[in-house]
Amino acid sequence: MSNFDVPIWEKYTLTIEEASKYFRIGENKLRKLAEENLSSNWVLLNGNRIQIKRKQFEKVIDTLDTI
Repeated sequence: MSNFDVPIWEKYTLTIEEASKYFRIGENKLRKLAEENLSSNWVLLNGNRIQIKRKQFEKVIDTLDTI
């Protein structure tokens, strides 16, 4: 890790790939969840790239029993 790399657990937003690894949810499933919830507070669109707001999505995950 270079001096400029931020550890995944300290990032504010995650890419679909990073969020998939962090939350242990498949990329396709996570992408589908994000696309179905574009107006939610845990999804951020950066151009056409989906970003997941880590802390907000953690709160969503805490309320779920199944995905």
